[in-house]
Amino acid sequence: MWLLSGEEAEQRNSLESKLNKASDYAMTDFTLTVMNKNGNPARIISGTEMAHYPEDDSTEVLIPSVQFIEPGKDTWLIFANKATTQGKGDDILLTGNVIITQQDNPDIELRTEKLNLDTLHNTAYTDLAVSMKSDYGYSESIGLHASLEDKMINLHSRVKGRYDTPTIQ
Repeated sequence: MWLLSGEEAEQRNSLESKLNKASDYAMTDFTLTVMNKNGNPARIISGTEMAHYPEDDSTEVLIPSVQFIEPGKDTWLIFANKATTQGKGDDILLTGNVIITQQDNPDIELRTEKLNLDTLHNTAYTDLAVSMKSDYGYSESIGLHASLEDKMINLHSRVKGRYDTPTIQ
């Protein structure tokens, strides 16, 4: 018989729980459209696999690709290795090679390994390393908080980068 510390036992139970999860529905190679309150497309989500787990009401998406559509504004694209959410999907955790860019301007790009999206408050945040590039330069930091509506990004620590001001014509 092996004796496990509390932390080791908790990790083992967590792993066993994940291994024993059974989905009540799943899709492969899917695309779905989320409509806004006016009946217009707000997000288009696709992925290689999506599964819902009733025991904790969680949903996992492998290789997700999301388009955030707002008429008259830039369409933002998000890619990752995996997305996880619970309930109605108000909070989404993106993990593994997370990339955010604009459909019409792929020169703007944000990269990290983990990003939390709060769809109710239109915010995004991470405490991991972040790199950003644009037409005028690049920035790197540890941690970020972004208000998507206000188009404001707060870089947390160890910020470094380069910015070349555009020429005035």
